[in-house]
Amino acid sequence: MNPTGEAKNGVLRPDFERRVMIHFRGSVVTSDAGLLAYRELDDALGLSESASDRLADARTGKNGRHALVGMLRQSVFGRLAGYEDVNDAERLRHDPAMRWIIGGKATKGHGASPSQMGRFETRWLAQSENLAALTDLSGLWIDRVAKHRRGDRIVLDLDSSVSPTHGEQENSVWNGHFGCTCYHPLFLFNQHGDLERSVLRPGNVHSADGWEGVLKPVVTRYQRTGKTIAFRGDAAFAQPSMYEYLESLGIEYAIRLPANQILQARIADLLTRPVGRPPHYVLRFYRSFRYGAKSWSRPRRVIAKVEWHPGELLPRVGFIITKLAISSKNVVAFYNKRGTAEQWIKEGKGAIKWTRLSCRTFNANAVRLQLHALAYNLGNFLRTLATPEAIANWSLTSLREKLIKIGARVVSHGRYVTFQMAEVAIPRTLFAEILKRISALRSPPLTAR
Repeated sequence: MNPTGEAKNGVLRPDFERRVMIHFRGSVVTSDAGLLAYRELDDALGLSESASDRLADARTGKNGRHALVGMLRQSVFGRLAGYEDVNDAERLRHDPAMRWIIGGKATKGHGASPSQMGRFETRWLAQSENLAALTDLSGLWIDRVAKHRRGDRIVLDLDSSVSPTHGEQENSVWNGHFGCTCYHPLFLFNQHGDLERSVLRPGNVHSADGWEGVLKPVVTRYQRTGKTIAFRGDAAFAQPSMYEYLESLGIEYAIRLPANQILQARIADLLTRPVGRPPHYVLRFYRSFRYGAKSWSRPRRVIAKVEWHPGELLPRVGFIITKLAISSKNVVAFYNKRGTAEQWIKEGKGAIKWTRLSCRTFNANAVRLQLHALAYNLGNFLRTLATPEAIANWSLTSLREKLIKIGARVVSHGRYVTFQMAEVAIPRTLFAEILKRISALRSPPLTAR
């Protein structure tokens, strides 16, 4: 490529074909035009605006309050598009799609600078009252979405994960189980894939540490709605305090129970290899019995599942403690569905990049985890409420790469701004169907008396 004589007008021509001209016009071209669909959903449900009354702003007046909502959108929507921290804020502040998503003065000017976003996330939101409000915001958003979902039963899945760290982050500690220096966050999902609540924890805490602060506020929220609640958890949450709490509120549960010699003895006959030629399929056996450990206040129902797999010498054995009044097979089937929570955590890591916690202070990283959680929920709301049948099974990663990452040329004329979007993975008819479904989520307008 020989740019001589071409730099004056900003045009570049590759040598392989001189008829090709390359222009760089970042202010009128965007690679994230699909974010406009998420902005429409945000407006239809009133999500970002709901934060304005809950986050404390040191400034006064409408201008300061609008800037707060705009900066929150810049943080959340940026993460939804794959920009996991403020490193890309300088480019995004001038991106035409992001400017219209932020709204207000940004539509004719620009968004917040990297230094402004840095102060917003690491100082402003890291204040204790703002961090507490930010942690509650996911639940508030889910409550706004709940009226658009059917069913009077909520199923909660609690699970921990790992966020590896690579610096001198505060409370970043070596964890022998994960084999790395990390944080050890805790996540609570519902059966729709919404992230109800999350909390960042030091890397060396037990998997169930602090479960009360995550589970109890969510249970209290749903008790006000009259919905029945069910709970699932792995063996880390098999604790008497957990059983007592759930039973005191009449919450059904299924929690994996670590094996011990007493439990093994109760199913000794099932642990003997069946007589005859082993079949070419898995043999499954179930047993229900009452069991009471010394640390428990009362005996409880335990389900045992024994599986004999072809080619394996020993059986696979699992125990589940439960309050469900259904068959043993159905208890196991109900518990096994908690595996979807692990899939949602993987999506959060892959599509939203919520392991990107590179700030020095612990509170700043806790803020960023909550911003990632809001971005995840916004993405999941659109997937579960507004995607047509043709793309209903797309992952958040696929939606980001094919829906959000739509290139567009922006043309301004008079009172209107036109986004001329590329029609590749998402055709016009599909995008129009998404907007139609979002429109149906809006509350009907109040009629005049």
